[in-house]
Amino acid sequence: MEKSPNPASSLVRIDRLDAPQKEDLRKLYSQGRWTQGREAADIETMLRYSDIIVGLCRRDSRKLVVFARALTDRVYKAFLFDVIVEEAYRGTGLGRVLLDAAVNHPVLLNACHIELYCRPELVPFYARWGFEVKRDDLCFMRLAR
Repeated sequence: MEKSPNPASSLVRIDRLDAPQKEDLRKLYSQGRWTQGREAADIETMLRYSDIIVGLCRRDSRKLVVFARALTDRVYKAFLFDVIVEEAYRGTGLGRVLLDAAVNHPVLLNACHIELYCRPELVPFYARWGFEVKRDDLCFMRLAR
């Protein structure tokens, strides 16, 4: 039986997005439940103010296929956002490659806590890196505008 190729071997890691990759990101967002409807101008602003960007794009076309970003104070807290894999690449192991790159990013290595939001069905995925559902005296709160 022939071993299937490692999808990560045909990808390149990036830490900033060019104009076509920003459009790729907008399309990736349209595939996510929590990210649908994001506008190009807002994505541009979000990218400008994100501390860390981790993406993987195809080596041949430079098309962005996985993405995550983080906000951090570099000491106490880091927060991962928008961990997303293009539908065609889901189930190939690229989510693991992306998370490894994000949690081991040099800027995040000294942060005491790395936190994220996820849907309940994704808790086992993130638990592989030591993320835990915390049921303590902290409450998730949101002011929607």
